[in-house]
Amino acid sequence: MKSSLVLSLMILFTSIPFALAIETEQEPEPPEMPEPSPEPEPIRMPEPSPAPAPFPEESESEKIKRLTEENDKLKQQNTNLQGEISSLKNEKNRLQEQITELNDTISSLKEITMEQLRVIIDLANRLKDVIFEKIFSPTINL
Repeated sequence: MKSSLVLSLMILFTSIPFALAIETEQEPEPPEMPEPSPEPEPIRMPEPSPAPAPFPEESESEKIKRLTEENDKLKQQNTNLQGEISSLKNEKNRLQEQITELNDTISSLKEITMEQLRVIIDLANRLKDVIFEKIFSPTINL
């Protein structure tokens, strides 16, 4: 019995490397083609809920009262805006007058400056004449 056990173990050990060698010599099989996945269902847009009534359960007298109040508010805003427009027009006219005064001042200052330049040029010409007549003229005659 021992000998048969030893013999069977020897056969087993000798056949394992042979079996492993056979497995490594085989060519690998190509992988299986995957099946296409099903297309996902499209996302549906949610159904819009109906718009609620702007003023639910409002009686005719309440509507008239609310609209009258809104109208009064709008009239007051209109009056305020008209007042602002008139004050802005007054401010615009005042600024335009200031601009006109400043332009007049600038033009008068230009005239004054030009007159001063004419006087300075005239004085420089006189000084030149005096210098040439009194200093250089007698030395040239020598």
